[in-house]
Amino acid sequence: MFQDKKVLVLGMARSGYQVAKYLAKRGNKVVLNDSGSEDKQNVEHISELKKLGVELIFGNHPNDLLDDTYQYLVKNPGIPIDHQYVLKARELGIEVVNEAEIAYRLLPDDVTLIGITGTNGKTTTTTLTYDILHEAFGDRVHLAGNIGYPLCGILDELKRDDIIVMEVSCQQGENFTQFKPHIALITNYSPAHIDFLKTYEHYKYVKAKMFKNQDEADIAILNIENKDVMEELKDISSNIKYFSSKREINGCYFLNDAIYYYGDKIIDIEDIKIPGFHNLENCMGAIMIAKEFDVSNEVICKVIKSFTGVEHRLEYVSTIDGVQYYNDTEATNIKCTQIALDSFSRPTIIILGGLDRGQDFHELLPYMKNVKAILAIGECRKRVLDFGNEISVTTYMFEYLKDAFQKIEEIVCGGDIVLLSPASASWDQYPECEVRGQEFKDLVSELNY
Repeated sequence: MFQDKKVLVLGMARSGYQVAKYLAKRGNKVVLNDSGSEDKQNVEHISELKKLGVELIFGNHPNDLLDDTYQYLVKNPGIPIDHQYVLKARELGIEVVNEAEIAYRLLPDDVTLIGITGTNGKTTTTTLTYDILHEAFGDRVHLAGNIGYPLCGILDELKRDDIIVMEVSCQQGENFTQFKPHIALITNYSPAHIDFLKTYEHYKYVKAKMFKNQDEADIAILNIENKDVMEELKDISSNIKYFSSKREINGCYFLNDAIYYYGDKIIDIEDIKIPGFHNLENCMGAIMIAKEFDVSNEVICKVIKSFTGVEHRLEYVSTIDGVQYYNDTEATNIKCTQIALDSFSRPTIIILGGLDRGQDFHELLPYMKNVKAILAIGECRKRVLDFGNEISVTTYMFEYLKDAFQKIEEIVCGGDIVLLSPASASWDQYPECEVRGQEFKDLVSELNY
C-alpha cells in the first residue's frame, strides 16, 4: 500500500510536507503543488523534499498537471472541496485522500488511536486528554492531528501499545473513507465552516464519518445534551457512552458543583482553572477517555487542577491594574464568541471583527449583558459598529488591533475583562488567527511598561 505509486500532493503546509516526505521515502513518485511562492516556504523542508526526489511546483496550478498517470491525489485539508484538481480527479477515477487517511492506513495494528472532534472544544479536550494520558503512561502517548502535528510525522516513532491522541477537523473528515479511531469523541455540533463545506448538513456528515466507520469493538463518547450529535450519530455501531453537563446520567456528569463518573466523584468545579461552563464538558470528555485506560482519579485531578487552557483559546494573558486580559483569537465564528462571553460575569470590553464572511453579530445579543464596550476591527468593522449602535453598547471602530489598544487604555477600569474574541476569521489581515492572537498578547505585554 502506498508504494511505487504516482502521487500528487496538493498544498504544502505541515501536512503536505509530512505526507510528501513519507511517501517519497516509501519509493513513490511524488509531485507537490502549491499556489504560493517557493520563497515563502520553510527552506529546510524544501531542501529535504528535493533531496528525496519530490518534484515541487509552486506559484500556480497548471491545467495539464493532473492526468490519469496518477493513482492518488492527496489534498491538504485547507484546499477547497471543489478545487479544479479535486473535480478532475473524480472524473479520472483517481482516489482523493488526505494525509490523515494515508497515515491511518499505515498505522501498526498494535497501537490505540483516539480521535476527538466537534465544533468547539476539540483542541482543549485533545490537549487535556493528552496531558492526562501522558502523565499516566509517559512517552507511550503521542499528540497528533489538526492540533499541529500531522499523523504521518509520528508513524516511524510508534511502538507496540502506544497511544495516539488526535484532534480531527471537518476538513480532514471530508476525505476520510477508512479512518476510524478505537475511541472517538465529539464535543458538540453547531453551524460552522459552511463557506468551506457548503451546507450544515454536509458539515455534520463529514464530522460523523469516523464514528460511522467504527464497529462494535470501538467506543464512541457523545455529548448527550447536543441534539444534533444525538440525531446524526443515532445509528452508529460502536459501543456508545455519554457525558452530560445538565443532569445525572449513566456516564460522566455534572452534579452539586462536581464532576462524577458513573457515580464516582472525580473533581470539584472550584479546582478547575479554565473558565466557562463549556470547559466542564471538555473536562468530562477527557475524563471519559482517561477512564477507558483505567487512569486513577489522583492522576486525573492532578492534571486538571494544573491545566490553564490552550494557547489562543480563551487563554488568560495577564492581569494589569486589576484588569484581566484574555486571548480567544481562535473564536472565528459566532458560537465560539457566545461561549467566551458566557464565561465571564464581570464588565467586559470585547474586540470583535475580522474577515467579513456574512456572520450575523445579532446572534451575540443574548450574551452581551456584561459588555460595557465593543472595539470593532478588521474588514467587517463597520457591520460590528452598526450592531453595537443598534443594541446601545458603546462601540469604537478601528482598522487595526494595535489602534484599538489606545482606546482600551482610555476606557478600562479595575475589575474589567478585556476579551479578544472576534467571531471572525483573521485572513483579512493575518495569515492565520494565531498571528492575531500573538499580536494581542504582545500589545498586552506593552501595557506593563
